[in-house]
Amino acid sequence: MGTVFNKTIYTQLLVELQPQVITTEEECDRALETVEKLMAFKERSPEQTAILKLLVNLIEEFENKHYPIEPASPHAILKHLMEARGIKQSDLVGIIGSKGVVSEVINEKRAISKEQAKALGEFFHVSPALFI
Repeated sequence: MGTVFNKTIYTQLLVELQPQVITTEEECDRALETVEKLMAFKERSPEQTAILKLLVNLIEEFENKHYPIEPASPHAILKHLMEARGIKQSDLVGIIGSKGVVSEVINEKRAISKEQAKALGEFFHVSPALFI
């Protein structure tokens, strides 16, 4: 049987830490410090874990709003996979087209077609959707 969640202890933690929507870098830094302290506990109570999850959500919300990450382009994903796996442009000849076509795709002079995306997905063992 699991540990019982103690609302009184949780309320005490809420009063002590006063978590709220994060609107400034300073508030974010304070929340991160609290998260680090909570993460350091070898055996967190269910109440501490609940506060930890709440703070992490508040931090993520702040960071997503202030530091959005743009999705990578299909060409950037292709270049990254090639670099990570040590694949040269010449290795893609015959998989997505002729030497000229491969060069145009790699140099972003040509869009990646659905057929090429499917072939790249099979070649790299990833979802073809990454290239569309």
